[in-house]
This record gives sequence, structure tokens and C-alpha cells, in this order.
Amino acid sequence: MASRRDQIRMSDEEVVEFLDQEKTMICATNGVGGWPHLMPLWFVVRNTGPEGAAELWAWTFAKSQKTKNLERDARASIQIEAGEEYQVLRGVMFETEVVIHREVDDVLALGMEIFARYTPGLEEGLSDEVKEMIRGQAAKRVAFQFVEQRRVSWDHRKLGGVY
Repeated sequence: MASRRDQIRMSDEEVVEFLDQEKTMICATNGVGGWPHLMPLWFVVRNTGPEGAAELWAWTFAKSQKTKNLERDARASIQIEAGEEYQVLRGVMFETEVVIHREVDDVLALGMEIFARYTPGLEEGLSDEVKEMIRGQAAKRVAFQFVEQRRVSWDHRKLGGVY
């Protein structure tokens, strides 16, 4: 019989579907005083291939504490979760190495992806006004590429209410 841990683990396909549904990741970096520094980030998923790697990307201000922490130590744990009652909890936690991208064109492209994902009603695409706002932001921001090293996932719904 499979362990409870094995029973609730999500498949690669389930993880990709879950990430597509959820909107906020919590990013934990190593703070300067040794304490974990936890912050929410919006994200997009890139490079989901047959090997199951779900590469998450986010952006933030270049002068933010997260950026400073990752410049010092490129390791981060990120978690995305959903559910308010134990029997429906689900989520995924990634241990990652973070690549910081500073090229404005790369940051701009990511900003466009993020705004397209998080702005409802954009079937026709981003307006020129929104694109211009993102261009203005890109010069002050960096892009984070979270390269997965290890993953843990859980979906308590798979237990069918039996614990």
C-alpha cells in the first residue's frame, strides 16, 4: 500500500494545471539577519515540457529586499497553495536556484506576460497605455527565473475524506 505522502502527491500534469489556476506564490529568501524573508509574488509559468519541469518567473523592483537577498544567496523556496479546510488543501513547494535577469528587454517581455495573465478582459491584448506603463516599470525591475531543484506537492482531496 502506498504511503499517505505518495497518495497525495500531484503528478507533473496536475502541478502544471494547479499553477495555471493559482495566482500568488510565496517566495522565501534568506534574509540578511538569517531570518527567512517571505513575500508574495505574481508569476508566470514557462518551459513546461515533457520532463515535467515547471519553471516559474516573477518580477520585482531591483532595489527590493528580495533582490538583495538573492544577489547574496541565489536559493529560494517558493510555495503556491489553495484550500481552506484540511480535506481540500493542495499545493506545491519548490526549492529553487534563482537566476536574476536584468536586461530591460527581458524584464519588459516578462512584465507583458504578467500583466496579460493578471488583467481580466485582455482578449484583444494589452492597451498601448498599459504597455507604456509596463515599459516605464521594466527599467526599475528585474526578472527572477526560479530553476527547480526539488519539489514537494500535496492534494488532500485525493484522500477522499479519509485520514
